[in-house]
Amino acid sequence: MSSTELPETLAAAVPRVSTVRVADGERLRSVALPGLTLNVRSRPPTRPGLPRALYVHGLGGSSQNWSDLMPLLADAVDGEAVDLPGFGDSPPPADRNYSITAHARAVIRLLDAGGHGAVHLFGNSLGGAVATRVAAARPDLVRTLTLVSPALPEIRVQHNALPTALLAVPGVAALFGRMTREWTAEQRTRGVMALCYGDPGRVSEEGLRNAVEEMERRQRLPYFWEAMTRSARGIVDAYTLGGQQGLWRQAERVLAPTLLVYGGRDQLVSYRMARKASAAFRDSRLLTLPDAGHVAMMEYPKVVAEAARSLIQESDRTTDETNGRAGRNDGGDAGTFGSSGDDGDNDSGGS
Repeated sequence: MSSTELPETLAAAVPRVSTVRVADGERLRSVALPGLTLNVRSRPPTRPGLPRALYVHGLGGSSQNWSDLMPLLADAVDGEAVDLPGFGDSPPPADRNYSITAHARAVIRLLDAGGHGAVHLFGNSLGGAVATRVAAARPDLVRTLTLVSPALPEIRVQHNALPTALLAVPGVAALFGRMTREWTAEQRTRGVMALCYGDPGRVSEEGLRNAVEEMERRQRLPYFWEAMTRSARGIVDAYTLGGQQGLWRQAERVLAPTLLVYGGRDQLVSYRMARKASAAFRDSRLLTLPDAGHVAMMEYPKVVAEAARSLIQESDRTTDETNGRAGRNDGGDAGTFGSSGDDGDNDSGGS
């Protein structure tokens, strides 16, 4: 199918060979906005009146990447996870713009449409860069920020991250597709897991089966490679931006209390960037997981959930204490968490 076809045509031609997996207790809804439609995954909170949260996945991922974490925080937040345009069950955007700014604009429009005010915003990898841009541009929409291996510019890029960067080069995706067309969905899935997990052996057989089924579904989408390549190009372009649009400069503008989560075995975002990020975000906490890879919220969801809950509770206390009084400005690193990462079995795969 020609890459010059309109996204509306592509979206209309998507074969519904299988449905998106929905875990027990989850529900899906579709949000139509001008120029794009977003699939949103949610889980009912344990009680009414909880603050809202929004989860944003990484490159090649989907809202399913948060299915392990969401139930663990259902007592603290009313959480939703979005499929970015062209990923998960969200069709491509009408303008075919997959830049980080465009993804951030989609998130902002979703939050504005919800009319719930500030949310607890989570982001992983590409979603971490998107969430950073949202928090810098619209501080009124972000109550706290939790970033898991955020894709912020590195001077010395991880060796294993180079293939992702190469996807941004015109023609490389088509070449890779031809070279790997004999690969099964399971082979592709295992390759992704080897890259994203600190220990792929933590994924259960059920988690692997679910991930393979999702990979099979994605490979049938006519816009799959377009979303991947253009989003990868968006990351590369964002890395080259300077001035006020640079991601590190925008990180410095974030006002929301921020939790940073880095894995010691991350092959895509360097562990050494943790300290730079801690210095850039003015009100930051750092959780380091030596045995985690790129998707700590899937590998060690209990540990990440406890750190996020602490941040949310602290934010709630601060809001209560400053109600009717001048707000507090912590202005600096609020602490560092450490963990061995012992979190039990993980039953989900993904990227």
